[in-house]
This record gives sequence, C-alpha cells and structure tokens, in this order.
Amino acid sequence: MSDDALSLLATLQQADSFFPAGAIAFSWGVEGLVADGNFPSGCDPTALLSGQLEQRWVVFDRSALAAAYRSVADFEALAAIDHQVDAMTLARELREGSRRAGASLVGIHERIGTPGAAEYRAAIRSGSVPGHLAVVQGLVWRGAGLTLAQAEVASAHTFCVALLGAALRLGAVGHLQVHKALIGVRAELSRLLDRQAPSLDDCYAFTPMTEIAAMRHEVQAARLFAN
Repeated sequence: MSDDALSLLATLQQADSFFPAGAIAFSWGVEGLVADGNFPSGCDPTALLSGQLEQRWVVFDRSALAAAYRSVADFEALAAIDHQVDAMTLARELREGSRRAGASLVGIHERIGTPGAAEYRAAIRSGSVPGHLAVVQGLVWRGAGLTLAQAEVASAHTFCVALLGAALRLGAVGHLQVHKALIGVRAELSRLLDRQAPSLDDCYAFTPMTEIAAMRHEVQAARLFAN
C-alpha cells in the first residue's frame, strides 16, 4: 500500500465520529440556539456552519492547532499557546467544553500510545496547562503521523460534524440536510484552507450568537449536552 493511502487512512481514523474522543457530549452552543428559537426545526444549517467556520474555526481554532503542531518539541511554547486559547475563549461554557474535549482526546491518545500524549496529559492533570482541544489536536495528530494539512482537514471536519451532529440529535435537522450542508460548505472550506492560517498575534473569534446561547445553556430546564 502506498504512503499516501496509509496517510489517508490515518486521517480518516482521526476524523471519524467513531473515534472515542467524547465530542458528542458538546453542542458548542447549538442547543442554546435551538432552545431560544434561533435555530428553528427544519431550517437549513449551511449558513450557521459557514459562519462558524469563517468566524471561529478558520481564524482561531486553526491558528492554535497549526501553532501547536509546529511547537510539539517545545513544551513552554505549547503551554503558552494553550494559555492564550484559554484567555481568548470568553464564554465559560465553551472554554470548559474545549478543555474537557481536549482532555478526553489526549487521554485516548495516551492509551493508544501516541507520542507526546502521556506527557501532555500529565501536564493537564497537574494544572500547568488547560489542555484546549485545538492545541491537543495539533500535538496528538502530529504524533499520530498526520501532516499539518491533514490535521487541519481532520479538525475542520470534526468541527462541522460536532455542530451538525448536535443539531441532528436535537431534532432540528435531518440526515439529508446535514449532508447537504457539508457539501454546501466544502468548496468554501477548501478555499479557506488554501490560505495560510492567521498567526497567534492575528487570530480571533467572533461568534456572539453561539457564545450567548452557550452561556444561556445552564439555565435551561432540560439539557441534552454539556454546553
């Protein structure tokens, strides 16, 4: 089997929702949007997904992932990236969700023997680093042998699937709408990935509706997700 095929298989494994990383516990604000009537049942999720990619993942999560990927050999630099993500994630629910998702992902990679995972999990447990998801993705996916481009694609795909999967489980959309939305953002996402990721000095996130929805989540009478 060619190296390209082996690399593709590794990327597919990491991006598969079957991978037990605990991401299905989080809606990243979607449950709040649904509860507040800002994501009515049957609406097209493509616009929401596109906005979240453009104003969150591409300009923030991707920057952290890329910086972490390049800083794997430098723990102090990796920790600084992690603490910057923590400081810039203003909504407590999203901040805690990112930490929990990161801890879950690095824990799985420790158990399957990915280089660097055990050491970083120990640092998370000691409290010296917060362990945000994008930072952990950069660390463990480099350890798993993915190229940076493959790690970015895997991260983007899992980001999309997490949002759409939450909407699906909440009954706001159907399976067909989910796949139409993924097709709808594919060309746009490809163009965005062709650009260089913003540096950590230039990264930002501006998704006020989902952040407010996530902050309102804890006062809802019934909740399916952790945020």
